[in-house]
Amino acid sequence: MRLSITQSTKYWLSEHPSIVNFRWSPTESWGSTWSFLFSAIAIYIIAAAILHLMVSLTLRTNRRVPLGPIPAIHSLAMAMASVVIFFGILLSTAAEIRDTRWFWRRTKTTTAFQWLLCFPLGTRPSGRVFFWSYIFYLSRFLHLLRTFFTVLKHRKLTFFTLFNQSILLFMSFLWLEFSQSFQILAILSTTLLYSVVYGYRFWTAIGLPSACFPFVVSCQVVLLGCNLVCHFGVLSLHLLKGGGCNGIGAWGLNSMLNAVILLLFLKFYLKMYLSKRKGDSSSEFKGSSRYSHSGLEKRDKLLHIRSLIIQTELEKRRVVIRATSAISIGRPWKKQDLLNLIPSRCHFLFDGDVPFVIQALARPTRYF
Repeated sequence: MRLSITQSTKYWLSEHPSIVNFRWSPTESWGSTWSFLFSAIAIYIIAAAILHLMVSLTLRTNRRVPLGPIPAIHSLAMAMASVVIFFGILLSTAAEIRDTRWFWRRTKTTTAFQWLLCFPLGTRPSGRVFFWSYIFYLSRFLHLLRTFFTVLKHRKLTFFTLFNQSILLFMSFLWLEFSQSFQILAILSTTLLYSVVYGYRFWTAIGLPSACFPFVVSCQVVLLGCNLVCHFGVLSLHLLKGGGCNGIGAWGLNSMLNAVILLLFLKFYLKMYLSKRKGDSSSEFKGSSRYSHSGLEKRDKLLHIRSLIIQTELEKRRVVIRATSAISIGRPWKKQDLLNLIPSRCHFLFDGDVPFVIQALARPTRYF
């Protein structure tokens, strides 16, 4: 039974006639022209910008578009697709090595690892490996949907998001168009990471606990760093081998774009890390704490609140209460209680003598 399942899996992922006889060409492959590529990237950027503008103009600042289970379904679908592509290209690579090893003697390729990094000159975009490279290229269009989810859910659209998604789509096209070296290892590492990342996104989308560090960004930085190291291996083989590697021009452009994306990721990661440290150092608020009220005077309870700042926007007629340390929960504080804590230089506004109830929340700012 296990043998039949293994053979069936190998057949459908590496030995099916559609996979073995695949050929990248404008007449046989959808989306294989330069005009289609640039049109798709332009439509993606314009559509994302228009959607972001419409959301910003029509919705209030705190309003978000409810998406329901759509992001979770998308994450699950991308995780499963990445797993299929990973095993498909893994089995296809093993089959290609088995079938073409005899030809390596003419190309000065001695090991399978050299073939993974450096295709021999004259390699055509056809066969098993390039079929799964084509499937990976098509999956990039599904990745673009996440940009629109981010705009609708978080009202956020950055240059880095548009640049990163467009460049990744462009690079996957270059792999096929020029039979670029190194693409097998790149697809294996990328699909392995995507299966983990999108699985994690599905995990958090259904309400399960998330990691205590930026998991997705950290995985992407590790992937880009590993790809950059492998690019040096391709360059070494190209210079040492007499014939060189196939698609070295596209590889050079690919390396430059990878370096730019890595620098942008590191800049974003460093900015996020510094802002987090700044926020931790400027605030002593670590969460709510239980404080016993029995046997304590009212003055002692008031002193338990270390810092309370009230800022008032007179035009909006509201009071902003910012708590920067642990405070007592559930006790009504009258206007005079707050007056005893606020410095005389602060200006504020009260609508009558209605008591305020202070709550210790995870968020440092609370509007009443």
